[in-house]
Amino acid sequence: MNKIIKGDNVIVIAGKDKGKQGQVLRVLGDKLIVSGVNQVKRHQKPNLMRGVEGGVLIKNMPLAISNVAILNPETGKADRVGIKLVEFEGKVRRVRIFKSNGAEVGV
Repeated sequence: MNKIIKGDNVIVIAGKDKGKQGQVLRVLGDKLIVSGVNQVKRHQKPNLMRGVEGGVLIKNMPLAISNVAILNPETGKADRVGIKLVEFEGKVRRVRIFKSNGAEVGV
């Protein structure tokens, strides 16, 4: 089980966008794409066959997973994530929890 998954709210803890917050859009192995973070401008040529207009596009680029931390909504600060085994309807499930207060991470 990954500690940071799609849909989590994260905060950047290192790099040029340190302090910015956003939601995880995609997980690419050891990299993440976070909305509004690590944005670059790309020049796009028009392509009539594909219906693509030309111009300057703003694009979210991948960010190393080690440069972000999950955002704890109760404290409003970055937090670490742990895994806890919980019995639910006779089956054992793995649940993500915040290390600081032990609350379950909800998406």
